[in-house]
Amino acid sequence: MPHARKRILCYVTDRRALGDASGLGGVLRRAAQAGVDWIQVREQDLDARALAELVRLALEAARETSTRILVNDRLDVALATGAAGVHLGEKSLPVETIAAWRRTANRFDFVIGASCHSPEAARIAEHSGADYVYFGPVFSTPSKAAFGPPQGIERLQEACSAVRIPVYAIGGITAENAAACLAAGAAGIAAIRLFQQSVDLAATVASLRGGREIQSQAAPNS
Repeated sequence: MPHARKRILCYVTDRRALGDASGLGGVLRRAAQAGVDWIQVREQDLDARALAELVRLALEAARETSTRILVNDRLDVALATGAAGVHLGEKSLPVETIAAWRRTANRFDFVIGASCHSPEAARIAEHSGADYVYFGPVFSTPSKAAFGPPQGIERLQEACSAVRIPVYAIGGITAENAAACLAAGAAGIAAIRLFQQSVDLAATVASLRGGREIQSQAAPNS
């Protein structure tokens, strides 16, 4: 019997897309107050010091909310700042390396995610110890152009069926196509522009939640 699982909404940051990078602090606060589940700080051009300062800003924005902060790629920064976890790309440390550290350190509260572009990559990430995967780009989007053409809904559905850990759709997600991703089996969505460019983040989050929970066979690990 399937059981209900709250859909996860993740705001992935891109301060340069804002034009005025100083505006990111306001977006972080609005996103946390609106109730996004995760904020992934994805500022790959920053050095460790600057990234840590930004992560601390995100943590402060999320204080007294349920929003959790993840750091893209940089395990050292995630640990130094007390972030909830790390999200790994194809060129990051291997998932199994971080999972091995987590077992040794007895830090099973620390979340490990991975970006995947095929069902097989999702299976490998799951086997390696990832708690969840991003799958995409599902739709066309400038931020994911380097990863090839859009995967599409059918491919997303294949990835969701390939693993038991949560799969979150990413790449060109909009308020209009998010429902199709969820219907395909995605446990939630991750997006930059959908959240960062929203004129009313609270309304956007409420619309995405839709007043219902996803029905899923597998409980999330995070």
